[in-house]
Amino acid sequence: MTNLALAIALIAAISLAAQWIAWRLKLPAILFLLAAGLLLGPASGILNPDQLLGKLLFPLVSIAVAIILFEGALTLRFHEIRGLVKVVRNLVTIGMLITFVVLAAACHLLLGISLEVSLLFGSIMVVTGPTVVTPLLRAIRPRSELDKVLRWEGIIIDPLGAIFAVLMFEFVITQASQEAAIHSLAIISKTIGLGGILGLGAGYAVATTLKHGWLPLYLRKIGVLAIVLLAYALSEHLQHESGLLTVTVMGMVLANKPELDIDDIMEFKEDLSVILISALFILLTARVDLNNLFSLGWPLLALLVVVQFIARPLCVLFSAYTRKISWRDRAFLSWISPRGIVAAAVSSLFALRLQEAGFADADKLVSLTFAVIIATVVLQSLTAGPLARLLGVIQEKPQGVLIIGANTLARSVAHALQKADFKVLLADPVWENYRLARMDGLEVYYGNPQSEQAEAVLDFSSIRHVYALSPNRHQNANAITHFAYLYSPELVFSIRSTQGNGFANQESAAFRARQILFSEDCTFTKLNTLLKKGWLVKSTQLKEAFGWDDYRNLQKDARPLFIINKKGVLIPVTNTEQRAEAEETVIALSPPAEIKTPSSSS
Repeated sequence: MTNLALAIALIAAISLAAQWIAWRLKLPAILFLLAAGLLLGPASGILNPDQLLGKLLFPLVSIAVAIILFEGALTLRFHEIRGLVKVVRNLVTIGMLITFVVLAAACHLLLGISLEVSLLFGSIMVVTGPTVVTPLLRAIRPRSELDKVLRWEGIIIDPLGAIFAVLMFEFVITQASQEAAIHSLAIISKTIGLGGILGLGAGYAVATTLKHGWLPLYLRKIGVLAIVLLAYALSEHLQHESGLLTVTVMGMVLANKPELDIDDIMEFKEDLSVILISALFILLTARVDLNNLFSLGWPLLALLVVVQFIARPLCVLFSAYTRKISWRDRAFLSWISPRGIVAAAVSSLFALRLQEAGFADADKLVSLTFAVIIATVVLQSLTAGPLARLLGVIQEKPQGVLIIGANTLARSVAHALQKADFKVLLADPVWENYRLARMDGLEVYYGNPQSEQAEAVLDFSSIRHVYALSPNRHQNANAITHFAYLYSPELVFSIRSTQGNGFANQESAAFRARQILFSEDCTFTKLNTLLKKGWLVKSTQLKEAFGWDDYRNLQKDARPLFIINKKGVLIPVTNTEQRAEAEETVIALSPPAEIKTPSSSS
């Protein structure tokens, strides 16, 4: 295909299809993007990126990788790293070095690849990422501790591993072009120094600009993107290979400014990241030389065995040596380490530069990397679930509650559910609501819980129920649509934002069917007004001698919200005919002057 416009349109359409199929099947999108790239490229010859883009391919890949690393760095917050368990710290330090050494040695010894390319291959293979780990964990639902370890390993190793790979690349290039070790060290020091200084400078410049409002709201997103690209290009112009380090440091600076509101930039970054990852993966996969891949033969299979059965287990063995981690947990951690877009993009970028520099075996770097990506993603996607069940590390019937909104009503409900021993997580993009929830001692996420960032950092493995309690109808609709697919629709409900819901004709039938939380005639405005009048959310346990009818006779004005059945399962009240039985607990919004009963508590 030589028509550039048609090729771009085709890639966009196929990217959308791949992402949609992945969403429907609850599998990593990388699986279907890989398949699409292989079909369009080496299998059919329809797409030839080198012929299509020519000299533009190299700068486009470079810019895309820079943006992807910048977005990865935006999730790397130092205060969260300090609070991480020892296992995660070990995985991204000791474990990273072990993986590098084992895979570099295996590549050189098993396949006879040159030492320089083998070192680069080992450094690239240390990177996993949340874009491939998160869908796996969401489908498996392992225990909360395992979920957190794997998620945070992916988040942290993404930018740190990329920096390590960049430094290793600089070492390989300088060693090849200069015999003097001192000169090589000077070049690497210059790369680190320039990348660090420019990254810090650009990061603080952007932070200052955003803090003082020097950019209008409609220019914030595109302005930050423009500065990222400018910083990358300037750094590359002054010192080759320093640009990726520059944008990574820049992202880390912005991520660690707690007074900075970059929520809108994060959302823009997520949208842009999906576009870039999808298109880049198809383009890069289409460049894979299958003949080159097959020519590696049995040694390649031996290398893949080392990746899955030696490198990762050794990494976990020396990182998770604490007694708090059982052998079952270690076995599960040893199996999960899929490689993703950062490995693919960085390897392609380095291979192009190595080929220009005349390195032997440079053309095999991409083939090796994609072989590992395909093997780890496919194998682990198909086997992680059965293995987790066999090891008994799946979370048994989670009962956690996610509440959309952190307003007064949401906080009151959250307190009542916490007192009933349910784990509760609130999420709200309104800073004041977030602040008040934190002051109340509630676990709360600042932002939209259906965002990519939230999916990467929040532990959704313990969530079973989702209740939208925001006055914002659009916010409720987005959350319900998203979580009704991830979880069972029978466990996801929304309160009506206004009486009568005059926007019903603009809503999907699925959302309307879920707007029955606390009964169809109940609205956010109605309950919020009652709370302002002094009403309280209270729990009452029914007995044989004090049943539902007795409760309703004494609590005529109370609005039942939830019923906790005899098995401890939380059931939302969705219609006025719902009844509780003896030994069940009723959580209701009650007037301040209610008639007290021996079994009621606040």
